[in-house]
Formats: sequence, structure tokens, C-alpha cells
Amino acid sequence: MKNKYFLIIIGSFFFFCFIVFFKGLKNPSIYIPELQKEKSFPEFKAKDFYSDKKISSVDIFNDNNFYLINIWSSWCIPCRLEHNYLIKLKKQNLIKLVGINYKDNFENAKKFLDELENPYSKIIKDKNGTISIELGAYGVPETFIIDKRKKIIKKITGPINEKIYNEILLIIK
Repeated sequence: MKNKYFLIIIGSFFFFCFIVFFKGLKNPSIYIPELQKEKSFPEFKAKDFYSDKKISSVDIFNDNNFYLINIWSSWCIPCRLEHNYLIKLKKQNLIKLVGINYKDNFENAKKFLDELENPYSKIIKDKNGTISIELGAYGVPETFIIDKRKKIIKKITGPINEKIYNEILLIIK
């Protein structure tokens, strides 16, 4: 008799756990913040990737151009996949590319750029990730398009692909 109650209790427990886990799988807890229309680009101070000198975002974004801000790391596989599209954008000469090197080792990042080519006109270090967080990023790669008024007009989560590359060209032309 005790065995029956024990089996019923164990069976009920496993059934309860199954229901909880099943409901959890149906309701993902991934949060993707939405970009408000034309959010102002935040000002920040950072270190230049190559010289290690302190620079300000005001110094970087000082002319009347479109900018593409790309958050990347050498350890990021999707960053490697999107790199050819960044090179193609650089060759278009329609937009300035600024790289934010996110939580990376300098030597590994430099090797990454030497191997794949450097598409950026300026690269800044983001050793602890605070600049990326201020922009609204939560991973790598992420890309922001800044218009001539220094407003963020598009946020791209994940790697740039052919479709996104063509969207960027439409925006900046």
C-alpha cells in the first residue's frame, strides 16, 4: 500500500515538473529591446584601438556623414561571417564605418583584422562592454546606422547578410 502512494507521489511530481518545463519552452524569455525612432547617439569617451589614446565620440562623429557603428569581437563567429559585407560597404565609400571592439584581447583582435582586412575608419576599445550597453546592444555582432544629424536610425541585431547589406545601401543613398 505504501508503495502505491509513493509511486503516485513520484508520478505526480514528475508530471508537475514536465508541465512547468513544457510551459517554459513555449514562452521564451529572450528580450530584444526595440529601437525608438531616431534615438540620439550617446556621447562617450573611450580608448583608440591602435594608439590607446582617449578619444570622445564627438571627435569621431564630427562631420556630416552617415556612420555605421559595428560592435565586434575576434572570438565572435558571426562577426567573421559578416566581415565581407563590411568590406563591401567600405569600398562603396558612402558611409563611414566605426568599429567597437567588444571585450576582446588586443592581439587576437589585431590578428583578426590583419587576416580579414580592416574595414573601419576608426576602432575604439570597449574592454568592459559599457559603451555597447549604453548604445543598447546586448551581444555581438550588432550594428547601428547613424544619420547626418547624429541620430540612430537603424539597429541590426546579429550579423549583416545580403538582405541587410542591400537595406543599408538603400538607407544611405
